[in-house]
Amino acid sequence: MSRVFVTGTDTGVGKTWVSAWLTKSWGAGYWKPVQSGTVEGWDADLVKSVAPDAVIHPSRHALPEPLSPDQAAERVGVRIDLDDFELPAHDGPLVVEGAGGLLVPLNDLTLMADLMERLGLPLVLVARSGLGTINHSLLSIAEIRRRRLKLAGIILVGPDLPDNRDAIEHFGGVPVVAHLPPLPDVAALAAHPATRWRP
Repeated sequence: MSRVFVTGTDTGVGKTWVSAWLTKSWGAGYWKPVQSGTVEGWDADLVKSVAPDAVIHPSRHALPEPLSPDQAAERVGVRIDLDDFELPAHDGPLVVEGAGGLLVPLNDLTLMADLMERLGLPLVLVARSGLGTINHSLLSIAEIRRRRLKLAGIILVGPDLPDNRDAIEHFGGVPVVAHLPPLPDVAALAAHPATRWRP
């Protein structure tokens, strides 16, 4: 059974594209516990357009402003607490997508990584393939290891740059399990070959 928590080295690295691709590839359900920036759209809508048969579990917190979860929650007078979250009841594979990276705040005391610890799923780390990815990836790997979370693998998004991939694997000691090349639109992502990788 493939159940993973998809996180990223930064905001905008391609977590939702990877989450949609994994959801489609595995015939999985999808859950984004915290969705901020709903005024700009919902990540679940992209996932549904790529994997129309997927079960989409509703976000526990849906916040209008495109800000970090703690700031977006404060704007609407809400506090996000770890006790708000339990994995949804779901038979079969499940893809859970975080907001931002590991150290994004949920409130004044709690970070996204604390939610990862609570849910207990193996992590998939999404990283850009290009310049800067080695440093960002190794910093994220170091925090994952410091917290003794399980890292199932890394997925790179962008042009195929083998030197960067090799450096991440060498210094990080973790495999790059997949590479998602640049794709022009949702239709191209939906048509992209399914991944054979399983955590």
